[in-house]
Amino acid sequence: MSRKLTVEADGGSRGNPGPAGYGALVRDALTGEVLAEAAESIGHATNNVAEYRGLIAGLRAAAAIDPAARVEARMDSKLVVEQMSGRWKIKHPDMIPLALEAREAAEALGQVTYTWIPRKSNAHADRLANEAMDAAARGEHWVRAEEKPAAPVWSAATLRPTTTLLLRHGETPLSIDKRFAGTGDFPLTETGAAQARAAAEALKDRGLDAIVTSPLSRCRDTAAAVADATGAEIRAEEGFRETAFGEWEGLTFKEAGERWPAEMKAWLADPAAAPPGGESFTATARRVRTALDKLKVRYRHRTVLVVSHVTPIKLLVTDALGAPLSALYRMQLDVASLSRVDWYDDGPASLRSFNDTHHLPTRYP
Repeated sequence: MSRKLTVEADGGSRGNPGPAGYGALVRDALTGEVLAEAAESIGHATNNVAEYRGLIAGLRAAAAIDPAARVEARMDSKLVVEQMSGRWKIKHPDMIPLALEAREAAEALGQVTYTWIPRKSNAHADRLANEAMDAAARGEHWVRAEEKPAAPVWSAATLRPTTTLLLRHGETPLSIDKRFAGTGDFPLTETGAAQARAAAEALKDRGLDAIVTSPLSRCRDTAAAVADATGAEIRAEEGFRETAFGEWEGLTFKEAGERWPAEMKAWLADPAAAPPGGESFTATARRVRTALDKLKVRYRHRTVLVVSHVTPIKLLVTDALGAPLSALYRMQLDVASLSRVDWYDDGPASLRSFNDTHHLPTRYP
């Protein structure tokens, strides 16, 4: 008879979304002995994302112990339990990739069932998740208690990262005059198209596994130039589109400030403030982080080019640095510039380059 194991998993977010982490453990179902523990800080994410990540980690840990085992996955998340049991439809598109990964992890085991338990019965996994978040807040990554060194030592990420190369689209008619260009579908200029080709040449030998692009045409056309040079497939991701600037679309910074002085002052002081009829940076950050979560699940440990806009790229850099959203106001990001962030499974991220324009010639054909 195959061995029976129990997986207990949990995840949490301090802010929802906010700094998030998960915890998971595997027990021998007969003796209750803890056979494995896992925990990780996953940067900014929602509770649901963290809970799914905890389940995935627990199922993988169980498969490493005995791939033929019968597993009961126990969680205090009604949503995850019901969705994984097939009783609730997965309606939110951001949860679909996570659910698919969890099902793939379950398929590596003999049999998996899902059981809801009260939060008080899931204290061990909850503790692990909080330990991971606390460690990340200290600039560390979580290790099991028996593995912790006697004296504090600095420990870098040891796993292979998921690498994102961040490419801002080429020049558009609005970027020439530094006008707000949010969700408007503005084309590349002739210079912008040449910039896209120059970026493609620079990326030709970077080993791209995929290209993920904003759905707006200025990004899609930039992405297409890179795809032509590299052969990488393109996938559109709504979460990486530019912020909607509402009534300020098409205006210069000066023009918007003259017409809406109070709104402009508030917008410059508070990332939660939105332009009239537009979207705040706080709202943009939520969808960008969700898009990043989806990317890290779909392209784990691979190299991905993200073709996007000023705000989403700055938000990804801000998230990698653990900086406040107000850091957006202190970054300069040129058209067709390249940046790079490595995202590690065990918590930290590393900004490897920012606003690199060395690949761009001074003149364009």
